[in-house]
Amino acid sequence: MIKTRFTEQFGIKHPVVMGGMMGVGRAGLVAAVANAGALGFLTALTQPTPEALAGEVHRTRELTDKPFGVNLTILPTLHPVPYEEYAQAIVESGVKVVETAGRNPEPYLPAFKQAGIKVIHKCTSVRHSVKAEKIGCDAISVDGFECAGHPGEDDIPGLVLIPCTADQVRLPLIASGGFGDARGLVAALSLGADAINMGTRFLATREAGVHENVKRKLVEATERDTVLIFRKFRNTARIFKNSVAEQVVQIESKPDSKFEDIIPLVAGDRGRTVFEEGDLEAGIWSAGMVTGLIHDIPSCDELVRRVVSEAAEIIRKRLDPMAVG
Repeated sequence: MIKTRFTEQFGIKHPVVMGGMMGVGRAGLVAAVANAGALGFLTALTQPTPEALAGEVHRTRELTDKPFGVNLTILPTLHPVPYEEYAQAIVESGVKVVETAGRNPEPYLPAFKQAGIKVIHKCTSVRHSVKAEKIGCDAISVDGFECAGHPGEDDIPGLVLIPCTADQVRLPLIASGGFGDARGLVAALSLGADAINMGTRFLATREAGVHENVKRKLVEATERDTVLIFRKFRNTARIFKNSVAEQVVQIESKPDSKFEDIIPLVAGDRGRTVFEEGDLEAGIWSAGMVTGLIHDIPSCDELVRRVVSEAAEIIRKRLDPMAVG
């Protein structure tokens, strides 16, 4: 077992987190992560309404008595999202941990704090991490350039971003982006983090509610099988490299292209088709560079146990003997 201030403050067994994943963070997977001793997050906006989110929290509680949380990602969308109503549903559900991402979560903090909810904010830069600490967040999840989803616009990899952040914030720090095995956990702890966040790696587990074609593709993939889109629009996203992703990149490369030109390709219902029906070319889907480290499809319990036990072994058998004098 590896104890850190994150495990102590958030009441979990292992310093491993499964952050919010759109279309993936549902009750079955989140409960499996929680039962494995890690911290998993339901993804609020995966649910079509705040009422549906409340139902998903209830279903998760039926599957685990361990801590879990809800992710609320606040981003520009094609259609208005009732963020206030989702936040209220989170408060009323009784969950005690929220992961916020995207825009500044400050407007939602008073309600969360009054309900005794700890807030982890996802950041892609040191300056945003410092601001998150200043406004009252309880922990920082810092996303390096390797991560799936939105890695920000600074293009700083975790090897630099994590220690730079650790130098300037006092809160517990979760390292995100490129983590999928024990070596990553040891490295993150060495860089000043208190836990790791694994997203894409949890996607390739038996409990993940996506089509087996997606999981097998992740096993077959290498670290070169992702691509960045939305660069032109300063909303960079890292996704799996398929024919649709390549079309998006090609359109973006045209000097006169507009976001409206790629909307038909990046629509969310096309991504849902990938996950639900297994048509890997139906739309875009998020994946991080950690694809190069995924070689099997274990259960969540097997994955977490492996990461933590092998990390402890690396520390004991490889690193401790190196310390002399």
